[in-house]
Amino acid sequence: MSKAKVTIGQVFKTIVWPRRKMLFLGLILIIISRLSGLVLPGATQYLMDDVIAKGDLEMLKLLLLAVAGSILIQSVTSYALTQLLSVEAQHLISVLRAKVQKQVLRLPIRFFDNNKSGALVSRIMNDVEGVRNLVGTGLVQLVGGVLTAVICLVLMIRISPMMTVFTLVPVAILGLISLKAFGKIRPIFRDRGKITADVTGRLTETLNGIRVIKGFNAEGQEIKTFETGVEKLFLNVKASLTSTSLITSSATFLLGLASTGILGIGGYLIINQQLTIGELLSFIVFLGFMVAPIIQMSNIGSQLTEAFAGLDRTEELMNMTPEDDGTLRTVKIGAIRGDIAFENVSFAYEEGKEVLRNISFVAPAGSVTALVGTSGSGKTTIAGLAASFLNPQSGKITVDGMDLAAVSLDSYRSQLGVVLQDDFLFEGTIRENIMFPRPNATEEQLQQAVHAAHVHEFTSRFEDGLETVIGERGVKLSGGQRQRIAIARAILANPRILVLDEATSNLDTESESFIQESLRGLMKGRTTFVIAHRLSTIRQATQILVVEGGQIVERGTHEELIERKGRYFELYTYQARI
Repeated sequence: MSKAKVTIGQVFKTIVWPRRKMLFLGLILIIISRLSGLVLPGATQYLMDDVIAKGDLEMLKLLLLAVAGSILIQSVTSYALTQLLSVEAQHLISVLRAKVQKQVLRLPIRFFDNNKSGALVSRIMNDVEGVRNLVGTGLVQLVGGVLTAVICLVLMIRISPMMTVFTLVPVAILGLISLKAFGKIRPIFRDRGKITADVTGRLTETLNGIRVIKGFNAEGQEIKTFETGVEKLFLNVKASLTSTSLITSSATFLLGLASTGILGIGGYLIINQQLTIGELLSFIVFLGFMVAPIIQMSNIGSQLTEAFAGLDRTEELMNMTPEDDGTLRTVKIGAIRGDIAFENVSFAYEEGKEVLRNISFVAPAGSVTALVGTSGSGKTTIAGLAASFLNPQSGKITVDGMDLAAVSLDSYRSQLGVVLQDDFLFEGTIRENIMFPRPNATEEQLQQAVHAAHVHEFTSRFEDGLETVIGERGVKLSGGQRQRIAIARAILANPRILVLDEATSNLDTESESFIQESLRGLMKGRTTFVIAHRLSTIRQATQILVVEGGQIVERGTHEELIERKGRYFELYTYQARI
């Protein structure tokens, strides 16, 4: 997976600039809030030098009103900022999650074969979280903090240029330390996202495979694997905390030195009557107001660094080429007849390791093409190519004479139906799973599919019938029941092209006879590819292709191949003996 690094310019253009009006309003609010916050330190000088020294009660009232008013303004602007920016940040997170999920679903099947589903869930949900610090109050507070520090600096220069210069030296040193530390933190945050995704992915696998784990008494090794993962995550967090704590402790030390020096310089200037007590107190409070946003900026800086690291990983996904980006597959097809032809098709999952070599055959509309052969011979790859899940390295696949590589996947797959040996069912009800390809199907169409696949035979025994909740991946059902639901789903989809991966493999003998009958009805008039492991189920196929070592070594009908007494005859008679 290629690495991408998000630049400040990209973030400004895609995230910040489109929300400029809202952020500008937030900036105005933060300016008002920070200016009102300076009323208190400004009032300190007048309190000491005028109110207390001269006993001016009228000025005391004015000072109290000004301070109370400034506190009220700070409270109102703080609430408005939260409502304005924090809510928008959460909205942006939801939008980005949806955008990333959309991109991930458009990636080729091969991408999912190489990545854990749990890791992808983590990347979709967690990597975009950091943008709340870009659009939320984080970025605005960073700007507001800089503004406050600058204003305080100007006011401090007015009080005492000498003390101000003394404070700038440690602040400059702190700035250099912060820049160095943030440069090291970003890669740490990038690695954290990967580690979190890996740990989440493994945990998801563990929970999904709990029956296998308990069946092999493997809880101990899974616990150890997870502990190793969370230990790596801890070490990563420890590294980032070390860097951020360096900034915080450096700030405490350097600014503490500055404060100590100011007390000494201020005391000396007061003794020499070059500074009043009120001015010294006011300077110290202004210093505190200048230091606070600087320390806050270091925290916000680490948050923004984490945000950029998450966006780096998100950018990796967004830069990947979808299987259909609209530039190559430009042909939108209507209703197809279903003539499929392979012309010298070769395919390899890895460079230099061909799985298929020069495969050529024609599957006429309405025909049944059975693919047989030993495990790993290339049967599933041929079916995957026919379903457009894979693309040939060389050669051509056509549908009704059109190159499938140029056909829009949306227009082709809307006429495709798939029933896999281990078909996937969603958590929910039986009804929801059958209606998955056609959520707007009528009750009559649903019932036809239910009866055609003989689903009603077992749902009639359930208290809730079709509304029975089947659990994650249909865990509450038997293998045969899950298979019949998958077949009903394909029947309801009413496809022109049908791919069956031993669709009756999980059925008992009685159910198999029912399903064979319903499948014959389903396959009638449709171009069907059957990956057959039990050869007794494909005797009526239009053509049988025997695949060995990525090549078609025999082809013909059942009777023709039996008469030829070649590889198919060997496989068939071997299974018959078993």
